[in-house]
Parts: sequence; structure tokens; C-alpha cells
Amino acid sequence: MPPQSKTRFVWLICSIAALGGLLFGYDWVVIGGAKPFYERYFNLTSQNAIGWANSCALLGCLAGSIASGVLSDRWGRKKVLILSAFLFAVSSVLTGWAPTFTWFVVWRITGGAAIGMASNVSPMYIAEVSPAELRGRMVSLNQLTIVIGILVAQIANWLIARPVPEGATGEFIRQSWNGQYGWRWMFTAVAIPSVIFFVGACCIPESPRWLARSAEPKTGVTPWRALLVPRLRKVLGIGIVLAVLQQWSGINVIFNYAEEIYRDAGYDVNGILFNIVITGAINLVCTLIALGVVDRFGRRALMLTGCAGIAVSHGLLGLAYYFKLNGLPVLVLTLCTIGCYAMSLAPVTWVIISEIFPNRIRGLAVSVAVSALWVACFLLTFTFPLLNAALGPAGTFWLYAAICATGFFFILARVPETKGKTLEEIEASW
Repeated sequence: MPPQSKTRFVWLICSIAALGGLLFGYDWVVIGGAKPFYERYFNLTSQNAIGWANSCALLGCLAGSIASGVLSDRWGRKKVLILSAFLFAVSSVLTGWAPTFTWFVVWRITGGAAIGMASNVSPMYIAEVSPAELRGRMVSLNQLTIVIGILVAQIANWLIARPVPEGATGEFIRQSWNGQYGWRWMFTAVAIPSVIFFVGACCIPESPRWLARSAEPKTGVTPWRALLVPRLRKVLGIGIVLAVLQQWSGINVIFNYAEEIYRDAGYDVNGILFNIVITGAINLVCTLIALGVVDRFGRRALMLTGCAGIAVSHGLLGLAYYFKLNGLPVLVLTLCTIGCYAMSLAPVTWVIISEIFPNRIRGLAVSVAVSALWVACFLLTFTFPLLNAALGPAGTFWLYAAICATGFFFILARVPETKGKTLEEIEASW
């Protein structure tokens, strides 16, 4: 096969694998637009119930991520991608038409398991089939599809939801079309791309590095014990810290709790839904920029710049809330925060996690790092209403700013540059 044809083929199979990211992004964010309506439908009034509804899928994400490490090493990357596509399709429909809050939670957790599998295996598969000079760009393609999925969910929510009269009561919203049916279609819509992903995943080849790993002679050392070797503990620690930092940077609260953030800034329901679409558009544009520069400027430069930018933006956002500068200032600062995140922590964390681990333990090590990511995400999502109530919006965003500043110095001291190196060269460097 000519080199140009090989490159096109790699782009094709990477694009199919990255559809897992699109479903991840849609399923992850759709809840933000549906939130004002399913909360009224299920009569969720306590902060614990609201936090549980928003964070329960993360338990599935954690379970799916843990399982995918073992399954992808045993069955291969391809079969786990197929399984995640199936779970996406089933859970989206059954979440949308859940008759009770209990079943809503059950199917949200199932959808979370699909997210956990896709978030683990999609970038790992892409990294294993990509040439060194394009690997950063191709793994970032997974983040691009996540962002596209986020934007599609935000647009779908905006288009599906019918206008809500200003000052509408909770009971009015519950009895409205939005409260009875609109939120259901928001969840159900992802079934269509899930089927496309399922068919595509059945057609791609298995990862050649997984095939090579399965042909290697057995050493007698289990993968779990291999992770405890001192030099690999260091690598695993870097992966875990970066995964936690990506979540504790605080960005996901802007997506998952957009209603509270923009409502506190003075926007009504219609304005909130429109602002969410704007955040998705900025997220997409900045991810495209990252896609173009990650293999040119390197991983470290983007991560350092992003951490600094997010810390400053969070700090200013806290000041805006402190001085009650509602409306446009809050919108602009949240957009700046999302822009910095989309060009750094969002795509580059997945790139680094997918490439720093040795081939023989990559599936398990990526699983551990991504599981840490989902634990961190669960804590972030569940605690935001509590932090917001205890510290106020200003104090909460200042806390996230301090975490990002700490992350800046960790990356400066511990994270190596991997741009342009093959996976085998990176492994040898450890």
C-alpha cells in the first residue's frame, strides 16, 4: 500500500475509534440541558438528590474503565469498542424513557459504563495504530469528537426544548412538553450515532501492538505486579496526577452545572440554554487549534500554558461573582476558561496517558489512570453543590484556581516531553 494510502487508512480507522469520544461527549453533557426538566418530572428537591442525579453515571464510568483494562488486554481493543457502542445505544433509549427516578439512575450508570470503556480504549487504540509524527494529532482527534459530541448535545437540547416563559413555576415546567417528553428525546437522540459506531467498530482491524503483545512470551510477572516496579510506579503516578488534574481543574462543573452557574449570573432558562451552545462552540474551535499544534509545540508547552490560563480565568471568575458582576462578565470568563482547557488539559491529558506506558501493561495502566480520572470527576461533580453552598461561587472557583496553579508546577517538574517519539522509544526512556 502506498504511504499516502496508508495514512488515509490510519485516519479512517482512528476516526471510527474516535466515535466513542463523540458518544462520550454527548452522553456526558446532555444531562446539563435536560436537568431543568427531569428534576421537575422526578420532583428532585434536595441537594443530595440533585447531586446524585448528576453524578451517578460516574459510578458506571469508573466500573467501565476498570473492566476495560482487563477486557482490552484479554479480548483486544476492538471487542471492547464494540461492547461500548452496544451499551451506548441501549442505555440512551432506556434512560430517556425511564418511568421512575430509580430506573433513570440505573440506565445512567449503564451509559456511564459505556463512557468508561470508550474513554479508556478509544485513545489507546488510536495511539497504538498511529505513526509517531502524527500520534498527538490523532489521539487529539478523540478529544475533538468528544467536543463535537458535547456541542451536538448542547444544540440538540436547545432545539428540542421549547421556549420556557419567563418566571415559569416548577409545576408549570413539570406539566409542560419539556417536562414530560422533551428531556426524554434529549437522551434518546444519541442512539443513532451509537448504531453507526457499532457498525464501524465491527469493521476496523485489531490493534497491531495488542496482537504483538499477545504473541510475546510470558514472563511470569502479572501486570498488577509489574505496575509496582519502582520505575513504572513513577510513570503511573504521572498518569494518575494528570488524570485527576484534568478533572479538578473544575471545567466539568461549567458543563454539568451550567444552569446554576448562569442562573446565579442572572440568566433565565432560555438564556442559559443559548449560553451553553456558545460554550460548546468555543470548546470546538479551541480543540481544533490544539489538534493543529500538539505535534508542533509539544505536550508540555500546551499543558503549562493551559494550567496557567485556567488558573487566571478561575481567579477572575471568582472576583466577578464576589463583586456581583453578573451577566456578560461571567459568560466571557467561562468562555476563556473553556478555551484554555480545550487547548491543553482536555486533549493533551489523553495523549500523554495513552502513550507513556509500556506495551505489555498499557491496557491495565491506562485503566488505572482513567479510573482515577473518573473518581476525581465523581468527587468534583458531587461536591460542587456542597462547595457552592459553603464557599459561594467565588470561593469555589478560587479553589479550582489554586488546584490549577499546583498542577502547573507539577507538570513543570515531572512531566517529560514525548513529542515525535515512538511508543517503543518512550518505553525505553523510562
